[in-house]
Amino acid sequence: MPTLILNASEILTMAGPEGPRSRRDKGALGLLRDGAVLVGEGKIVAAGPKAAVLAEPLAKGAKILSAEGGVLMPGFVDAHTHPVFAAPRLDDFEARLAGKSYAEIASRGGGILSTVNGVRGAKEADLTAGLRLRALDFVSSGTTTIEAKSGYGLDLDNELKMLRAMRAVSSRGPLEIVPTFLGAHAVPPEFKGRKDEFVERICAAMIPRVAEEKLAAFVDLFCENGYFDLADLERVAAAGKKAGLRLKVHSEQLSRMGSLGAALKLDAVTADHLDCVEEGDLPALAASGTLACLVPGSNYFLGKPYPPARRLLDSGVAVALATDFNPGTCPCFDMRMIVSIACTQMRMSPAEALVSATINGAHALGLGATHGSLERGKTADIACFDAEDHRELAYWFGAPRARWVMKRGEVAWKSS
Repeated sequence: MPTLILNASEILTMAGPEGPRSRRDKGALGLLRDGAVLVGEGKIVAAGPKAAVLAEPLAKGAKILSAEGGVLMPGFVDAHTHPVFAAPRLDDFEARLAGKSYAEIASRGGGILSTVNGVRGAKEADLTAGLRLRALDFVSSGTTTIEAKSGYGLDLDNELKMLRAMRAVSSRGPLEIVPTFLGAHAVPPEFKGRKDEFVERICAAMIPRVAEEKLAAFVDLFCENGYFDLADLERVAAAGKKAGLRLKVHSEQLSRMGSLGAALKLDAVTADHLDCVEEGDLPALAASGTLACLVPGSNYFLGKPYPPARRLLDSGVAVALATDFNPGTCPCFDMRMIVSIACTQMRMSPAEALVSATINGAHALGLGATHGSLERGKTADIACFDAEDHRELAYWFGAPRARWVMKRGEVAWKSS
C-alpha cells in the first residue's frame, strides 16, 4: 500500500541537477515548508507542495505517516566507513591521551595491525553479528546507506571474510552497504620489509578473487608515507580497473605525497581525507569528476587540524561528508555529529553540510541517480528528525537519534 507522509515542518528534498552538487548548488536543499511525500513500492512517487502530492492518484487511500512537525529529509549516505572489526582499540585511545604518536602506537603493536589480529582471530559469523548490531546504530541515527571498507584482514581469506560479512548484513537490511576492497591498508607482519611482494599479491590474487565473487564495488588504498606510495596506487588502480572495480583513495591525510594528483589522473571516484591538500591542488580537483570525501570525525577524535572544507567549497569542489567510523581513529557512527563538526570546525553552513551528507554522499558511491534525494523514482530512504528547522540538526550536537527512519519505503526504525 502507498504511504503518504504529512505534517513535516520542513522537507529537504535535495532536488537539483543530476551530478554532484557544487558551486551555486552546494547548499541547495530543495526546501519545502508545506509539503508532502508519497511513497509506493519502495520508491518516491512524489515529493512537493502538499496540494500537488495529494492530487496524485496513488495518494487516495494511501496510509498516512505523520512527521509530527519534524524535519523530513533523505537518509544520510555515509560514504567512508570501516565497520567490520572484532573489538575497539581502547589501549590505543588511552596511549594517545597520554601523548603517544600514531607511529609510536603502531610500533608497540597497536594501530591498524592490532585490529587485523582481532579480525584474523574472529569467525565470520562473529564479525557478521557485530556488524549487524552496528548497522542498527547507523539506521537509528538516520543513516540508510554506507560504504564499508575491508582492510583489517590483509590476506585473502580474512579480507574475503570481512566482505562476506558485509554482504550478509546488507542482504538482510535495513542498512544498505556498498563494499570497498581495501587490501592495501597496511603491510601485514608476514610481509614486513617486502611491500612490493604484498602489493603483487593484492593485484594478482586478491583483487581478481574479490571481483569474481562480486564482493566489492570499489578498490581503495592508503597512500601515505610508511604505508603505500604512488607507484603502489597505480598498480592497485590498474588491477582494480581490469577487474571492474572503481577507485577510491585515502589521500593526503597525514602528509602531502601528491596522491591527489595521481587520484585525479586515475579517475578516482573520491579522494578521501585531504587534510594536507594545498591551494594549488584545488583547481584541478574542482575541474575533475572526483569528489572530496571529508571525514572530520577522525580529526576531532585525534585532535588534528581539519581539512580545508571552506576553501574546497569556495573553489568549486564537490564535497561529501562521511564518518570514517572505525575502531581506532573515529568510533562515531552518527552523521549528525559529523554535520555539526563540519559546521563548527570547518565553517560549512548547515545546508552545505546536509547536501554533502546526502546527495553528494550518494554520488561518492556511484548512487546519485537512485539515492540521496527525495525525487520521483528514487529509492524511498527517508529520515524524520525531532526538529522544526534543519539548522537544528547541526546545532543540537549529541542530540537524540531520529524520530523514525524509512528504508526502501518501509519504516525500519522508530523511536519509542
